[in-house]
Amino acid sequence: MKRRQLFEFEDCRWFPSLLRDFMTDYLRFVSGKFNLFGGTLPVLNEILQQTGRSQIVDIASGGGGPWFTLIPKLLEQVPGLRVKLTDYYPNQSGLQEIVSAFPETVEVESRSIDAKAVPQDLVGLRTQFLSLHHFNPSDVKDILRNAIAAQEPIAIFEAQQRDIEHLIRFALSPIFVLLLTPFIKPFRISRLIFTYLIPLIPALVFWDGLVSVLRTYTVNEMLEMANEADTQQNYKWKSEVLNCGQIKLPYLTGKPLD
Repeated sequence: MKRRQLFEFEDCRWFPSLLRDFMTDYLRFVSGKFNLFGGTLPVLNEILQQTGRSQIVDIASGGGGPWFTLIPKLLEQVPGLRVKLTDYYPNQSGLQEIVSAFPETVEVESRSIDAKAVPQDLVGLRTQFLSLHHFNPSDVKDILRNAIAAQEPIAIFEAQQRDIEHLIRFALSPIFVLLLTPFIKPFRISRLIFTYLIPLIPALVFWDGLVSVLRTYTVNEMLEMANEADTQQNYKWKSEVLNCGQIKLPYLTGKPLD
């Protein structure tokens, strides 16, 4: 299936922040409820141990992604772990939910952070969950070049593949929005209004979900972009699909050569 650079509402500057936050809140809830990224723990632990890092700088964090479920397990391996959550359009209320759960581990970056130009004072393993597909190939290479220039390791994970199976799965997402919305925190009456009375959220999640599948990179495409970004071949790159039962997670990791 050919990759298509379509638009997602979440990416648009004019898109209301209230609706964007509702969508990223939903993604955070689903990620935790179904432990979508639990299979990434061995990869994260390995690269943290190999690079001697104890801090993670999460890029494009949205509403907090998978950190509710990942942090307790990572702390078992990295007791002094610190996680900095960043985003270009930060969902402050959603991110504060993670801080409230892990106040000694998690901090929210107050600045708007461009994934292609992460400030040098943000030091640590750079991670991205369910966000690489938002960027076109040129921007992806800029993201990787920025990590290379800072000599920081990077680990990027998606939760879908570009195929018919995932198109069908994501087409069913409005049903899950309707079923799960009452349980999403923080509770807001406006969330219920835009889900049930004026069903904008199910429609937006449906569109962005299908487009996400069509924009997703294959592991070969990710590896090719990494090699093109790393012109001096200073990094060791790895790109595979994590097979976690029904969940298959394409990922890319890169770390400076010793």
